[in-house]
Parts: sequence; structure tokens; C-alpha cells
Amino acid sequence: MSAKKICFLASRADKAQAALEQLSAQYGNVSMEAADVIVALGGDGLMLHTLHATEHLGIPVYGMNRGSVGFLMNEYGEDGLLERLDAAEEAVIRPLRMIAECADGSNVTALAINEVSLLRAGPQAAKLKILIDGRVRLEELVCDGALVSTPAGSTAYNYSAHGPILPIGAEILAMTPIAAFRPRRWRGALLPMTATVRFEVLEPEKRPVSAVADSTEASDVLAVEISSATDVEHRILFDPGHGLEERLIREQFV
Repeated sequence: MSAKKICFLASRADKAQAALEQLSAQYGNVSMEAADVIVALGGDGLMLHTLHATEHLGIPVYGMNRGSVGFLMNEYGEDGLLERLDAAEEAVIRPLRMIAECADGSNVTALAINEVSLLRAGPQAAKLKILIDGRVRLEELVCDGALVSTPAGSTAYNYSAHGPILPIGAEILAMTPIAAFRPRRWRGALLPMTATVRFEVLEPEKRPVSAVADSTEASDVLAVEISSATDVEHRILFDPGHGLEERLIREQFV
């Protein structure tokens, strides 16, 4: 068993804070910059926040579920943590990069581990033009919104919007409409990971649209460009037999 310097991070939930106190006393707690591994205590929201906050460090993150949703988390346990970290399986995921062009002339750039979504921001349905690698593929999608999802995020909002679950190793992105009205019953598309997706908002003053990359939101967008951020890697650790690939497969048989 190798010695590891651990940085514990916790959500604000009472049980997460209690776990932080207990585990810090048992194993010590160092800063993120000094750590060999980060242990996140909370739910999937905390995991996403931790991955974004530590992407510049390149160190792995091991989550333990002290929240309400824990798809990216391992079971909580106080004993044997060092052994679990030694035995953990690593999954490497790459996020999406969103560049949103806003009506006020500004651009909002953000990374999304799960998905980039466009959502109507008014009472009327959004109208979107869809381009893939500069070629128009859909002149007009009338909908409540649309999203582009990574494999790691395909069981989140994408799945709730009836999009497909993607294997973690698949070099594929899922484009999924949200309540599509025209074309009626359009189910979306599967795209290569190398694709650059561009949504252009039609009638933006009458039908305003916002764009969200995980938790970063841009309001009154005119266009949104989405591509894989090949220069960024996130490393997530899972207990053996409970890795992300297994979880994605298991989710399809629930």
C-alpha cells in the first residue's frame, strides 16, 4: 500500500461535512496543490464542481457518495480508504468546450463535462439552425431546446430528454432535442467526437435562448459553438468492478 497525500473536499450537506471532519482526522488533509489524490464527499454536483476546479492540476478525483445523486461516486466508507485508492480503476474523460455568442456582443467560453444545452428563455418555442463542421444539417428546429452530450454525461440530462446512453470509450457525441415540435418526433443524432457543432438562434429577440455548459450559463445567445476540448483531461477513480463503463451498461438494464 502506497502512502498518499489526500485532499478532502465536501459539499455543504451535514453528512458530507461530518464525513469531512472524520476522514480528515483519520487520514490527514492537505491542500489541492499538495495532494496526490482528491477525495470528493457529496453527490454528482460536487464531483462536477471538483473536476472543474482541479482540471489544471491533472490529479485524479475519487468520489464518495454523501449526497442525493451519486452516479459518479463510490460508496461511502471510512475504513480502508488507502487500500481502496490503491485498487481503484481510472477513467479519463474529456469535456466539451462551449463558445456562446451573446446579443450584447460578448462571448462566454466554458467547459462541460456532462453536456452543453440550449434552452428557450421565453414563452415561445426556440428556433434553431444546426450546422455540423460548417455544413447546415437542419435549417430549422422548433423546440424547447437541444443539447450535446459527452459519453460520461449521457445518463444525465441527455437521458432524461430521451437521448441515448453512450459507452464511455465511444468516440461519439449525442445531440438530443428537448421537446421537438418541428420536425415532429426528430430524435437527434450521433456525431463523431471530432465534430464541431454550431447552433444559430433564429428570431432571437422574439424567441430568446440561453446556453448552459454544466453550471455556466450564457443569456440571450445568438449562436453557440460546441467542440471536444482535446487539450483537457479529467481523471476519475472508481472501485474495481464499479467503473464508469460498467455503470453506463448497468444503467441501460435498470
